[in-house]
Amino acid sequence: MRQAFTILTLLVAAPVFAQGSGPIPELANQQLADPKKEAEATNLMHGLRCIQCQGQSIADSDAPMAATMRAEVRQQIAKGEKPETIRKWMIGRYGEWVSFEPEMKGSGLLLWAAPVLLLLVAVWMARGLFRRRA
Repeated sequence: MRQAFTILTLLVAAPVFAQGSGPIPELANQQLADPKKEAEATNLMHGLRCIQCQGQSIADSDAPMAATMRAEVRQQIAKGEKPETIRKWMIGRYGEWVSFEPEMKGSGLLLWAAPVLLLLVAVWMARGLFRRRA
């Protein structure tokens, strides 16, 4: 009985141990020496979504995964990579969802077109309702 309780307790507590507990990458919370490069990195980090928090940019998130992503952005900026190249690399690695500004192709096109399509459907439905009343 005691062993079953211990196993049950460990299973319930498992998500706590699943979070990243490894070392924080060097450039995760450390700015680059060059202010221009740091500004490029910060601007890019505000446009990338944390895949762990989902609602925050990697610049605003305290999640371990966001720290890893921030470090990767700063390392690549420090090497001379362009922000758009890094953004595309992040999208390739984590998927289109990681970008707060999806490209206007494929599933991203649907995201851009959805508000217009919904507005047209609403106007069409409203027109039908007003016609019935007259």
